[in-house]
Amino acid sequence: MGENGRDVPLETQFLLVEAKEDHQDEENIAYTVFLPLIEGPFKACLQGNDGDELELCLESGDNDTLASAFTHSVYISSGSDPFATIHEAMKAVKMHLGTFKLRDEKKLPDIVDYFGWCTWDAFYQEVTQQGVEAGLESLTSGGAPPKFVIIDDGWQSVAGDEEKQQQQQQELGQPQLLRLTGVKENAKFQTEDPKIGIENIVKIAKEKYGLKSVYVWHAITGYWGGVRPGVKEMGEYDSAMQYPKVCNGVMENEPGWKTDALAVQGLGLVNPKNVYKFYNELHSYLRSAGVDGVKVDAQCILETLGAGLGGRVELTKQYHLALDASVARNFADNGCIACMSHNLESLYCSKQTAIVRASDDFFPRDPVSHTIHIAAVAYNTVFLGEVMQPDWDMFHSVHPAAEYHGSARALSGGSVYVSDKPGKHNFELLRKLVLPDGTILRARFPGRPTKDCLFSDPTRDGVSLLKIWNMNKYSGVLGVYNCQGASWNSVERKNTFHQATISTEPITGYIKGGDVHLISETALDANWDGKVALYSYMKGSITILPYDVAIPVSLKVLEHEILTITPVKILAPSSRFAPLGLIDMFNGGGAIQGLKYEEGENGVVYLEVKGCGRFGAYSLTKPKKCTIGSSAVDFEYDSASGLLTLNLEEMPLEHQKVHYIVIEL
Repeated sequence: MGENGRDVPLETQFLLVEAKEDHQDEENIAYTVFLPLIEGPFKACLQGNDGDELELCLESGDNDTLASAFTHSVYISSGSDPFATIHEAMKAVKMHLGTFKLRDEKKLPDIVDYFGWCTWDAFYQEVTQQGVEAGLESLTSGGAPPKFVIIDDGWQSVAGDEEKQQQQQQELGQPQLLRLTGVKENAKFQTEDPKIGIENIVKIAKEKYGLKSVYVWHAITGYWGGVRPGVKEMGEYDSAMQYPKVCNGVMENEPGWKTDALAVQGLGLVNPKNVYKFYNELHSYLRSAGVDGVKVDAQCILETLGAGLGGRVELTKQYHLALDASVARNFADNGCIACMSHNLESLYCSKQTAIVRASDDFFPRDPVSHTIHIAAVAYNTVFLGEVMQPDWDMFHSVHPAAEYHGSARALSGGSVYVSDKPGKHNFELLRKLVLPDGTILRARFPGRPTKDCLFSDPTRDGVSLLKIWNMNKYSGVLGVYNCQGASWNSVERKNTFHQATISTEPITGYIKGGDVHLISETALDANWDGKVALYSYMKGSITILPYDVAIPVSLKVLEHEILTITPVKILAPSSRFAPLGLIDMFNGGGAIQGLKYEEGENGVVYLEVKGCGRFGAYSLTKPKKCTIGSSAVDFEYDSASGLLTLNLEEMPLEHQKVHYIVIEL
């Protein structure tokens, strides 16, 4: 966040500017978006200077790839609605470049609608077949059955360099950089039958534990150190050592690159002419073992490897064309998650990948990271969410910040998955996210900061709360987070606590129904009077008020609040109603799949509700009768608040998928 040109950092790939006069009303505020582009083999970015000017920097990453004039390097657009302005600008850029598609034009893999588990924080690189099965067993037996698993780093066949090179690395104090030596799994996944290999655990996952999808991890270059040159089994890919050339802007932001193991030891880069063959042979082997998709990591490294190969843009294009083609051929559900891929080339050169990790890792043992993580994923989603569905990453269900992380995942519009160690689960928390059949109540869009939060700094200004909005079919959902106390330290080049704004006292902010940017779209009445029902998840209370009237909320650092927001429908002079959904789940409004009102003397409400648990709604008067299917059911009604609740004791029958509820008012 900034106020002057000098505040624009090096390597800025997206810039949103708010222009307003003091005391200007919201309708007259102008939002301008600046989108640096790819022009030929050059990638553009923005940066400020000490004269408060905005500069455009273009680089190819290859000394032999030169140009002296540029005509289409940045797109600028302005409008009164920041979210619509960004979306329309991205549509224009897509049409101009022709190298990528927008999120809503891509097929989302089915995993986004299910609960999952990732092996990374549970085992790191020590993952084994036995460990994977143990994790699936403990989650399933506890009532939170994962329907997908990501077998992360640790399953591949890798090795270090020759002994002489290893000695040189040790003398330099460098860790041994591992490189891929084959497309098949390592010995840890060949314990039962080496001829079958990773197919063993895939069969167990699907046949014994009912998983729908198994994904595995690999780097875009095969492994962190690439593909090891000179290995007989990998010879046809013609990998050669390439040493990263990091641009000045990144080097200024990340000085550690100078001594990074990759910079010193290099990377075994598959010849771009052979990279489709490499991906296809890797992916077809995985497909034959029953694997459904891949998490492709370290994608931004390609921007440093273009020297002598036509530059960073050309290399990235070749790799992404090959990756898209291989995924399309081998994984029917478009099974690909992009990771470490926030550089412009990766975003603007991928036509197919529909999921992108939105931030740095979830770091369970780093206390400074948790507030920063929530702020980072929300703000990054403003840009990333136009191109792909942002993935807000895994988290631990047993952790001091577990609810803080978990509730945010429920608002994200993306996948919900944990990286718990086997047997280390908080099932009470997971039941707020996961239904007994392993599905989740996913919101419709990528979760983004509310309009009034776009230009505040909720990590370091000491006064702002972060509000994140999203939509369901018939309601909105709003998350409020205190993210103060830690942020990126530009001097130390790492995330640090900043004592000046750490406080044990709560911060008070204000929320209103209109914070959900598209809330009016959920009103089924063209003559809606603007009244909404706000249901507080933490307090279990309902407030009825106009959508543009604000109420206070106070939170300490690492505290949060979730609100379901539903337009109130007037069915008769003394009859008003607003469905809330499964009110014991974070995004309970996502359970409502169908809603119809019948006006009359008092009115009738017809609902289709997914899942099971406590269903809640606001009603001005006590209903005469509630039925589920053809059976009348007991319900509770609090006349003081208008809260109506009834219990959906079991999941719907499989063939009907929803409960049919009728409420006679």
